[in-house]
Amino acid sequence: MFENLTGRLSDVFRKLTSRGVLTESDVKQAMRQVRRALLEADVNFRVARQFVSDISYKATGENVLKSLAPGKQVIKIVNDEIVELLGTERSPLQLSGKPPLVYLLIGLQGSGKTTAAARLAWWLAEKKGKRVLLAACDLQRPAAIDQLEKIASDAGAGFFCRRDTKDPVEVLKGAINKARLKSFDIVICDTAGRLHVDDDLMRELESVSRAAQASETLLVLDGLSGQDAVNVAMEFQERIGFTGSIITKMDGDSRGGVALSFRAVTGKPIKFLGTGEGVDGLEPMDPERLAGRILGMGDVVGLVEKAQEAYDIKEAQKLEKKLISNSFTLEDFARELKRIRKMGSLNDLLGMLPKNMRPSVIDIDESQFTRMSAIISSMTVRERHHPEIINGSRRKRISMGSGTNVSDVNRLLREFRSMKKMMKRMRPGKGIGIPGIFR
Repeated sequence: MFENLTGRLSDVFRKLTSRGVLTESDVKQAMRQVRRALLEADVNFRVARQFVSDISYKATGENVLKSLAPGKQVIKIVNDEIVELLGTERSPLQLSGKPPLVYLLIGLQGSGKTTAAARLAWWLAEKKGKRVLLAACDLQRPAAIDQLEKIASDAGAGFFCRRDTKDPVEVLKGAINKARLKSFDIVICDTAGRLHVDDDLMRELESVSRAAQASETLLVLDGLSGQDAVNVAMEFQERIGFTGSIITKMDGDSRGGVALSFRAVTGKPIKFLGTGEGVDGLEPMDPERLAGRILGMGDVVGLVEKAQEAYDIKEAQKLEKKLISNSFTLEDFARELKRIRKMGSLNDLLGMLPKNMRPSVIDIDESQFTRMSAIISSMTVRERHHPEIINGSRRKRISMGSGTNVSDVNRLLREFRSMKKMMKRMRPGKGIGIPGIFR
């Protein structure tokens, strides 16, 4: 997320902080580079121009240029302006009111509405304890109903459809009635999209919107579409209106300009960012944390929160005891792999570290986690507890059962032995880790 922009800005700030004294000329030159970096990140050109103008005005003030660390002062100003651009604080969903509340998801075809609907349902259930019903109101796209039904099951949400009608309003009304009868808190309505904005799409959405009386109307935008996403947002704002946005596929592009442009152009907040492929790949947009990630300062608080969700203190203490007493088995190893994967994409997790703490090259083959889990699952219980008995014939059997090569099995066993040797020498209180995991 924002890799190119972060890299370009880091280069600019490195030059600024290396100077003991800054002149107005130095600041202007740096701001030209910042503006170019923003435009390359596909930030709206008017937004980029105003952003740089505001920073230039504040950064050339006497208090900044004559301070002891003018370069750091400029970085602070840039950070504050990015936070301002993104909205200064989180914009929570509307959760109060007589149930069932209705959330309407709108957007173009291919923007990720159906996936976003399931992810939002999972987030509401997991984080807010809400019972959510997904309503299949996309009656235009082939297999849209089947897709929503499948991912609703993955998200643990309720599902409602009507295969005997082409009227999305009828479907929505049926879903609301079911939600009342079955005590669902929220109905999320997945609407139809088109490949482009047209009158047919807007008329259909207007009728659904009137029937929904939605507590939230969320515009789902494809983060890969850059400037086009902002233009689409303006069209939907004019015809339908919305309370906020979900920007999807933010891990699929290193530019991310739509996130920096959206609020400045529409005046509406970004509520969530979508990353990864799992049903849990939705995170509330926090302006301060996102600004830190853009500027290479990382999001350590967010990383800690993800770790806390995956681990509890009792489990961590058990793990430490096993490691120190050398009783850690491949079964325990598989459990830890599962917990790590639950935290999300490893590339995203490393991206949450401050830039100076990241590996020089972040290129993790996440498929190795799947291979390792498959290898351990193909072992017998005795083999997991006593890997020293795994001879050549057992390795062949395990590799065939897991769909991997014998070399993969050998590597896993080698890594496991190395880790146990290291842990045997480790004293309590020194921290724990799994070596070789990020190769």
